Amino acid sequence: MAAAAVAALLVSGIVWPTRVAALRYPVQGVDVSAYQGAIDWPVLARQHIDFAYLKATEGAGTQDSRFAANWSAAHETDLLVGAYHFLSIDSSGAAQAANVFATVDRRSGDLPLVVDVECYAAYCDAPPSRAEVRAVLDPLLAAVERHYGRPAVLYATRDWYERYLADAYPDNPIWFRSVLTTPHVDDGRDWTFWQWSARERLDGYDGDEAFIDRNAFRGSRADLDAMRLP
Repeated sequence: MAAAAVAALLVSGIVWPTRVAALRYPVQGVDVSAYQGAIDWPVLARQHIDFAYLKATEGAGTQDSRFAANWSAAHETDLLVGAYHFLSIDSSGAAQAANVFATVDRRSGDLPLVVDVECYAAYCDAPPSRAEVRAVLDPLLAAVERHYGRPAVLYATRDWYERYLADAYPDNPIWFRSVLTTPHVDDGRDWTFWQWSARERLDGYDGDEAFIDRNAFRGSRADLDAMRLP
């Protein structure tokens, strides 16, 4: 009975095991996509958050349907704003970079682009080789750094971090997903962003997804400011 009650609280988002530890970091943010629907950015921005990452693109030809609206409205708040791209293994790094550049304009003062490296579709059960991932990821990261003037942030789940990113990419800040425990990166490097919950509730959005992702930044607001695009 007790286990079932705890499980119900976790599913509802009322209890989240990482919340106390995560909120010790004073710089907090969210990441959003079309699943949050229309966002009232002034309302969202007032809820003790400092930054927001918005889904922009996926693979070589997909754009998030809410990105343009979110990008415009988020920039009218005091939040630091950045965009993220979901990596596909099914198209070249060059083609994915072109999709990103056509969608996400370069603005001085924005947060660096994020490349989301996690499993999808059949690759969750049959992961590609490290060589296959790097053949796509490496040229994409090089192109992003040239275009935006900052190394991309690499978002990863623990499994895909260990498979594809561990002991590599020392210049790329790591955004680590760990929603059940405090983050520990096995190759010994420090995380920069920590996605500590996928089931938070905030005011200001009304989409198909009732929850919103929450993230902590490892550092001060001045440290986050220092990461902004030149």
